[in-house]
Amino acid sequence: MRYRKMHNGDYVFGGSARDFVEGVEAVSQAIRTNLLLLKGEWWEDTEKGLPLFQNILGQAGTPQHIQATDLLVQEVIRNTPGVTKINDFKSTYENRKYSLTCRVDTQFGEAQAEVNF
Repeated sequence: MRYRKMHNGDYVFGGSARDFVEGVEAVSQAIRTNLLLLKGEWWEDTEKGLPLFQNILGQAGTPQHIQATDLLVQEVIRNTPGVTKINDFKSTYENRKYSLTCRVDTQFGEAQAEVNF
């Protein structure tokens, strides 16, 4: 798997082959970008992405809603190319801020990702 590097949310250009990551690092970046892609945002596949506006925002921060959000996020992670299994998943919800860390098995080895919403 090969993925273009990102810096501060923007793609990196101008470094030729150094502008790409492969293997575990590529899968980690793919997880982050897939989670930050909102459902309906990508014109080529409007069903792809996290249903933030459709299913997450506007919900109370009850344990049931946090668990439902965790399940939606884990589905996006599992559907990321290269991911074979989620080993560890931890999320927190404090002061209306949802954060997660995860360790996943990939076809290249173990990868980690952190995302804050």
